[in-house]
Amino acid sequence: MMTNHKFQLDGQQLAKLCKNTLPGHSDELLLTKIQALVPDYPVRLARTGSEWYRLGGIVDMNGKRIANDLVEWTERTFIECGKDLQTLIDYTRAQKLIATRQTGNTLNFVIQTGRRAEDFMQLDIDKTHEMSDRLLVSESDPPEDLEEFIDPLTPDYVDTFGIGTARYAYRRKTDVAVFMTEINKHHIQEHPVQRFMDDWNRSSAQQKAVLSDDWIVRPFRNTGRFGEQQINVEIINTQQKNLPQLDDINGKKGPALQNLLARFDRQAGYPFAWFFYMAKGKLVSPHCGVAVYKDISGDFSYLPERDVAILKDWINTPYSV
Repeated sequence: MMTNHKFQLDGQQLAKLCKNTLPGHSDELLLTKIQALVPDYPVRLARTGSEWYRLGGIVDMNGKRIANDLVEWTERTFIECGKDLQTLIDYTRAQKLIATRQTGNTLNFVIQTGRRAEDFMQLDIDKTHEMSDRLLVSESDPPEDLEEFIDPLTPDYVDTFGIGTARYAYRRKTDVAVFMTEINKHHIQEHPVQRFMDDWNRSSAQQKAVLSDDWIVRPFRNTGRFGEQQINVEIINTQQKNLPQLDDINGKKGPALQNLLARFDRQAGYPFAWFFYMAKGKLVSPHCGVAVYKDISGDFSYLPERDVAILKDWINTPYSV
């Protein structure tokens, strides 16, 4: 597999593909269509995120569409009602309007372009479904201002029914290698996620596994000390494997500790997995790294040299992602 990917995937192409694909029982059809765009590179669905929901639009009692965007409709209709909240409430009640909500999951697709940790492209696609939620205006507890009209404290819920069909919406594409280069320009010290990837590339894990089979990225924005917008990234574990917890190793050392690590790695599916879970702060406590370091600095030698070097660097300058 080549590391230099020659394909181009543009956002418009992906947005159109999402718009023209109807979700079925699974996301197999969407996956097949993405794969057809990049026939030389394997594509897979790495993760389906947990369900989220947000404000939807407005329908009448029969489910007929009145507006796609509840907030936009409310602000516009409020002006049409002479900016009189009571007129807006009376109008809404007379029409028996229902507010909807969008429920959805974000699907993370991965296109593997090479062997290195950062050699993958990630596509984030939302799969949404609109559902009826509540009466737009409560019969018993009308809103006192526009904010409460849009998001009431005590809504009158209605029996749930679906509106239209589920649909896909393209969110973003991340070429991870390019993205990490960009992130690193804005960090004086190496970004922890970059270090995680560099450690992967020189570890025994890299000999046996591909990072994006178990780990993907989540780009996000945060606000810096001086109010400036910064682009940042975190790494997310995608596996649902049943892994043991290595929190409390109770002074274990030597063969006993080696067995614990070997069992963890075996269940994770690749060597030195415990180290990466420890760097993520998931399942493996930092005490474990310290105990292993004491072992290999003394009488025991159960890590390959390449992994010993990584652990030594972590002991000298610990990091977590």
